[in-house]
Amino acid sequence: MNKPILNNQRLDYLDAARAFALILGIVFHTSLSFMPMFIGWAVMDVSTSSVVVLFVMIAHSFRMELFFLIAGFFSHMSFHNQGGRNFMRSRFLRILVPFVVGWFLLRPLLISGWIIGGESMRGDVNIMTGLQAGFASLANLPTDLLVGTHLWFLYYLLLISATVILLRFLLGVYQPIQQPLMKLVDTLMRWMCNSQLAIFALAIPTAICLWFMNYWSVDTPDKTLVPNVPVLLVYGAFFIFGWLLHRQAELIEHFSHFTWNKFLLCVSGIIITSLIYDLSAKLTHPHYQFLKVCFVFSHAIMMWLLVALTIGLFRRFFARPSKTIRYLADSSYWLYLVHLPIVIYLQIAFAELPWHWSIKIASISLLTIVISLVIYDLLIRSTIVGAILNGNSKPRFLFYRREAI
Repeated sequence: MNKPILNNQRLDYLDAARAFALILGIVFHTSLSFMPMFIGWAVMDVSTSSVVVLFVMIAHSFRMELFFLIAGFFSHMSFHNQGGRNFMRSRFLRILVPFVVGWFLLRPLLISGWIIGGESMRGDVNIMTGLQAGFASLANLPTDLLVGTHLWFLYYLLLISATVILLRFLLGVYQPIQQPLMKLVDTLMRWMCNSQLAIFALAIPTAICLWFMNYWSVDTPDKTLVPNVPVLLVYGAFFIFGWLLHRQAELIEHFSHFTWNKFLLCVSGIIITSLIYDLSAKLTHPHYQFLKVCFVFSHAIMMWLLVALTIGLFRRFFARPSKTIRYLADSSYWLYLVHLPIVIYLQIAFAELPWHWSIKIASISLLTIVISLVIYDLLIRSTIVGAILNGNSKPRFLFYRREAI
């Protein structure tokens, strides 16, 4: 396959948007203990709010989709810059290694958090016993190997990346259809990034996938290594959209361009999904099927528009290079990898404090980010681990400030 002419300039605002998606995930997980109903999370706080339900629904609707679209965009850039062999090698080092090593390090801590959290709600906490039980769970391997953590997104990123590379290889084998097919795809991408009707074309297949989820939103596929097909299709669609978007990199400005029509349609989607969301558990509702159709379609519209508008927002305000933003972008991968045990332990510590839920969410999120950043700067950034996560090791910034980042 001929190498296309590409814009290979690194876009700082996309790095910033990806960091936002990952950091939003920290706040998202922090919020789960403040839901007004018990959802099976490690602990439930004494201060809850229905506002948290709305935030969780909106954040969950687009944060990972945004991440996968940007991952597809930069993957296409890396593939053509590095070549196929080096690209696959980088995927192995930057995705597979953190997935496997991270699972063995984090899984016992997460199990410990669930044990300690359950004990705290019964008023009987033994931290050492909880930690011992968490690490003792590794003796049950291979049962639940590589599942049961928030690292599932790396597994799906690997599956999707491998599938795209395989499809690209197969397309290259059949040369007669390669050029006309890619010309058609490029034309379709131009239409989807410029037409006001494109959002509905994108929303329909997305809504079909949402229909087959276990819940009225994108499932969290963390219980098994058997791929959840609807989830794989949703995240795969965003990844491939980003991959194809980079073939004509100028189109990202059209895709993310702010218009009042997009904004008002997005707000309408949020309002409709918010009004219907509580009915998802009422299976006996006389109009259940119709309401679900309305929900998944409005949810899909909201999903695509939130992704597009977020990218547009970051393109507007973070287009200029910034050392601070670059540092946060570099560290965001690490922050997301390690944040969940820290979040859970802090949730347990804060659960009985007589503070307002908003203060607790802000405090836990900020403490998690600060703790993770300190570890990153002291032990990760300038080491081989930093080289694996970021592509190359970089000098410390917080404790030994230097000019280069």
